[in-house]
Amino acid sequence: MSRTPTHPVAEPVETDSADQTKRRAPLSPADQERRRALRFMKGVALGGLVFMAVLFAFSFAFQQQVPALAYVRAFAEGGMVGALADWFAVTALFRHPLGIPIPHTAIIPSRKDEIGRTLGEFVETEFLRSDVVRTKLEDTAIATRLGEWLQVPEHAERVAAEGSVMAASILRALSDDDVQDVIEDLAREHLIAPEWGPPLGEWLGRIVESGAHHGAVDMGLDSIAAWLDANHAAFTGLVSRRLPSWVPSVAHRLVDDTVYNEAVKFVAAVQADPEHPARHAIDGYLDRLAENLQHDPATIGRLEDAKHKVFDSPRVRELAAEAWNTAKAGLLRSLGDPESGLRRRAAQALAEIGGRLTTDAALQRRVDAWVTDAAVFLVDRYRHDIASIITDTVERWDPAETTEKIELMVGRDLQYIRLNGTIVGALAGLAIFSIAHAFLG
Repeated sequence: MSRTPTHPVAEPVETDSADQTKRRAPLSPADQERRRALRFMKGVALGGLVFMAVLFAFSFAFQQQVPALAYVRAFAEGGMVGALADWFAVTALFRHPLGIPIPHTAIIPSRKDEIGRTLGEFVETEFLRSDVVRTKLEDTAIATRLGEWLQVPEHAERVAAEGSVMAASILRALSDDDVQDVIEDLAREHLIAPEWGPPLGEWLGRIVESGAHHGAVDMGLDSIAAWLDANHAAFTGLVSRRLPSWVPSVAHRLVDDTVYNEAVKFVAAVQADPEHPARHAIDGYLDRLAENLQHDPATIGRLEDAKHKVFDSPRVRELAAEAWNTAKAGLLRSLGDPESGLRRRAAQALAEIGGRLTTDAALQRRVDAWVTDAAVFLVDRYRHDIASIITDTVERWDPAETTEKIELMVGRDLQYIRLNGTIVGALAGLAIFSIAHAFLG
């Protein structure tokens, strides 16, 4: 029982050999135009056949009255034979002529997968060869073209915008807990697990040996001198409060002032004398510390214990999490704002890179060589996988859909074969009849 649809169907419907209805995707505007051109050329080729048939009927009917029409009849006979033969050949590529399952017809739908494999192998062996890719890329000024394109401010801003969107998407997709776990694992593996003592001691020993620490010592002395100058009152009672109560208050002030003045004099003396004993004492302490950090197990153990206590502190973990969250939020704001300093600097940097790519010959050669080598490596390693896209895609296609796609692409040109066959067949029929009539009467 048939039922009339109450609304237009958006997708064309075709019935396969098992009478099962299959829905196809709507044709693109380009395919619709190809379909119109194909139908027109089919009409032209069919018109040629009809014209030859009419011409044959006319000449056959009147050739007794007009003997010259025998030539016209031969011309029309040959044209009909050529038209029918080429119609059969063209139709046999895509379907069974007149629906009759003649052997070796409907070649494309019946051998769809084999055609896909053959096409994939052809692309793999003829196009995805390293020498072909290398020759093509070496003849293409990749760096120069890229530089000219990036030099345009709009293009650089577009690349920066697209890169910002990608980076922001990645940041949002990342789980904060997972990122913190990864950072912690990396820190433990590469920062906490290795011993700090020996490398730190070696580094400190080199600093002491080269005298590079003298600047830090001078900075420390300057800081102490500035603190003493600004905090004279801090020495009030520093020593005098430990004196017996019967000592007069004048003596208290005298003692505190003496201690303060001696401290100021001592710091000034150390500042003024590069060979002061205090400086040598600092050098000796640092030298012993460097030696102990490298060879004394007790010193190394104390440093390791202090390191683990610091990194295992909950506060340190909280600070790390806060630092990640703050950095992530700041990056997201900068990436999402077209006027942010990050986006502007990224666009400016891309434009500058474009300028260098157009003017720096050495950089052009390096970029071209890198791109070429990378492309050749990818082709050599993955050309079978790339070519398999063709094979897999064709295998997924429905046979009727494959036939339609191929027919839309080449069917219009094939109709010219039918038209040419009509003309060639007509001329051949006329020539054969003329030769036979000339020699056989």
